[in-house]
Amino acid sequence: GSACALRGMAEAVCVSRAVEELAVAIGRYRLFRGAAAAGGGGTRAAMKASPAPAAAAAAKDKGGTTSASGGGKKPRPPPPPPPPAVATAGLLVRAAASRVLGLRPGPCGGEMQPLWVTEPGNGKITFSLEGSSRTPFPNKDAQHQALLDAVERATAELSAADAEIVVFELARAEAEARYGEGIYDGRGSTTPGDLLRLAWLPGAALVELPPGWQLCARAGSCGKVAFARGAEDGKKADTLILAKKKQVSVRFSVEVDAPAAKQELRGTAPNPAEARKVDDGQVKLQVEGVDFGELLGAKAAAPEKKADEGEEADMVVTAHEVSGKIDYEKLIRDFGSTRISKELMARIEKLTVGKGRVPRLHHWLRRDIFFSHRDMEVLCKMVEQGKPFYLYTGRGPSSAAMHLGHLIPFMFTKWLQEAFDVPLVIQMTDDEKFLWKGKYDEESGDNLMHYYHLTMENAKDIIACGFDKKKTFIFSDLDYVGHMYPNIVRIWKAVTYNTARGAFGFVGDSNIGQSAFPAIQAAPSFPSSFKVPLGGDDNMCCLIPCAIDQDPYFRVTRDIAHKLVPKSHPLGGKPSLIHAKFFPPLEGAAGKMSASNENSAVYLTDSPELIESKVMKYAFSGGRDTAKEQREKGADLEKDVSYQWLRFFLDDDEEVARIGKEYGSGTGEYWNTGSVKKRLIAELQRMVKEHQEKRARITDDEVREWMQVRKLQF
Repeated sequence: GSACALRGMAEAVCVSRAVEELAVAIGRYRLFRGAAAAGGGGTRAAMKASPAPAAAAAAKDKGGTTSASGGGKKPRPPPPPPPPAVATAGLLVRAAASRVLGLRPGPCGGEMQPLWVTEPGNGKITFSLEGSSRTPFPNKDAQHQALLDAVERATAELSAADAEIVVFELARAEAEARYGEGIYDGRGSTTPGDLLRLAWLPGAALVELPPGWQLCARAGSCGKVAFARGAEDGKKADTLILAKKKQVSVRFSVEVDAPAAKQELRGTAPNPAEARKVDDGQVKLQVEGVDFGELLGAKAAAPEKKADEGEEADMVVTAHEVSGKIDYEKLIRDFGSTRISKELMARIEKLTVGKGRVPRLHHWLRRDIFFSHRDMEVLCKMVEQGKPFYLYTGRGPSSAAMHLGHLIPFMFTKWLQEAFDVPLVIQMTDDEKFLWKGKYDEESGDNLMHYYHLTMENAKDIIACGFDKKKTFIFSDLDYVGHMYPNIVRIWKAVTYNTARGAFGFVGDSNIGQSAFPAIQAAPSFPSSFKVPLGGDDNMCCLIPCAIDQDPYFRVTRDIAHKLVPKSHPLGGKPSLIHAKFFPPLEGAAGKMSASNENSAVYLTDSPELIESKVMKYAFSGGRDTAKEQREKGADLEKDVSYQWLRFFLDDDEEVARIGKEYGSGTGEYWNTGSVKKRLIAELQRMVKEHQEKRARITDDEVREWMQVRKLQF
């Protein structure tokens, strides 16, 4: 009898240990579970962090004797932790969903279904929408799809940024004191004991790492994270939003089965201020069709105009109109682009200056004039892997004489071509200008060929910028459109008229050519439009330097790009973009320079005397009304056009800084408006004179050589 009792006690202890081990193992495959932002953390989290003693006690009270009699089943072992690549992808998806859906990365975390057990490289994660700052939450299916598309894009951007993933340990009390309870999922901590492991994806998420989980060294190690939709093939959707249940599920797969980082603990923990920025639960990415536009049949309500917004509320930026005081941070939010970071600048510098092709970064990058982008990180990754890309820019020839504002994209594109040593295609949209500005006369007919003539004239100004002829193809739409026509037809098929109308503002009296034209401007984004010039490589990525008002054309292009390229295309066919701020008109630093107002522009045909006259008469001054006030307060540099133009055209950083310091404080050589205008006049006269001399040497025959369909040398 004593022996039987001892044996029963021993078996009870075994059951207790098994239950305790099971409780610990469960934490290994729970992915940052959560529901409400208020859940988890503190004393409750500490209690939940140690489930094993309670479970063991219950086993002793209820299960010991039964198990001793030999009647219980052996518990099924829990699934293994996710592979590092899947765990890393789960972190990226979680961070991306937080940015798009207005969630806190910690408390929103959901259950991870262990698909990797039977389908290697796959996972499925469910988040809670409780606490989303998108209130009321969109309820239309089209809006849900737009949000999921945005989450997938944001995931791709985080992967492309390839940031180092920091993993560090911290005592529970210290972690809660520094970062608050937002590090836990909605149900509390997943870690038994007092020592937490935390994962920090810079600028995106700070969360507790479950026991047994390992992550890759960098965000891009797992390669492309692809979302599985399912419903497109007649199956039940695997990635969907359940608004009534306040849940979102994402099934995904990773491109690369990357290993865990060599060092389990690595990097520098974020400071509390950095952590708070990612844990604020605010929407950080605007979504077309949900927050603005009518692309998906759902137009967001316009924000109420605040009484104190003043002239900033009058900003208008569309594909065809730019006016008012421009708020570039708001444009980034509204358009859903990404600001060029210091890390991206350093990466570009390494790939260009570091290769010895250019002496330094272009001053428009250094001075934040090119300030925003789409998918530049992926493009840099392609360059690092030795894969080619090409540049695409263009010009709508509306006048025989181009002005300085027209040169901005070409001057920067010339630097990009030299810095990256890549081919370039330049589209001359003479067809577009005729569709919008063309005229018809009963006696003389239409003036379509007038715009073709302007193409030839403008091409001379473009060639004078100094492009590499062996790597550059200039084409007129009227000449080359047949080569692009298959892609144009595919784009027409892929884009609905509601989409085009919502993006470009077409109305009932728009001619049908205007409605059809966006596809013609989109077609050069795809390498298959240039079978001869680019040599038939349909996997080449495309980079488009442009002013940010041209972004709507290419947002629509990016949405349907996957339908025009092979599945192996690194960006799914989407063109990368790098956006410039607007070149301000002479009469005031708002909106952009216009060829329709001669007093707002300096033309490449202007004489030195005319340049001086325009600047002295029309360049808006940020200086004060009297010399005494100017000496005391200095100029308003943001409003002063002469200073802003010097920032565009004067390459010497030290001189620009000196002028800004003296003019802004009313001291030194450049204390007043007159001295700053004289410096600008001298610089413009030099630039225009050099350009005129180069252009004068370019003949019509040479232009035709640049426009000849030929294989580019790269």
